[in-house]
Amino acid sequence: MGGLSIDSCDDSSHPHTHKIFLITNYILLGAASACIFLTLSLRLFPSLIGFLLILLHVITIFGAVAGCAAASRSSSKFYGAHMVATVLTAIFQGSVSVLIFSRPSDFLGRLKSYVREEDGVVILKLAGGLCVVIFCLEWVVLTLAFFLNYYAYVERKGINGNSSYGVRSGKVQDEEDMKNLPWRF
Repeated sequence: MGGLSIDSCDDSSHPHTHKIFLITNYILLGAASACIFLTLSLRLFPSLIGFLLILLHVITIFGAVAGCAAASRSSSKFYGAHMVATVLTAIFQGSVSVLIFSRPSDFLGRLKSYVREEDGVVILKLAGGLCVVIFCLEWVVLTLAFFLNYYAYVERKGINGNSSYGVRSGKVQDEEDMKNLPWRF
């Protein structure tokens, strides 16, 4: 899931966005880890669906780790892959949470858990709540990654001299153009 085009916090002109991105990834990492432990407490390993549920959380953890690692590098090589993988895991996390909250007893039956149904439903609802949190955090991470990539792009264009993004606003440019008109009194 590779890296993003994010300059390090020392060089970046947007350190607050960078810090929020890192904090959000750390919270995402913790929520996915907690969801794995809740899922493991249901004793699901004999079930294929249980294995896939754990695998989804592991992929979410890898995405959060990749996002944290990418925040310290300035490589845009895997930006698209990271975005696609994060979108897919967010969609699957949202789908799992809907399944958990809409039919917890049926979902628990398909998981072939060895715990009592009442306890399993409570554990599933806790995991479903974390899935909702993960879903929301992944969209926040996607938004922040987009802005950080955009800021890095604008700064690269400004440094290379290819463009004057962010140098002057349109209003200032229009006022200066109006002053230079020959027919202006």
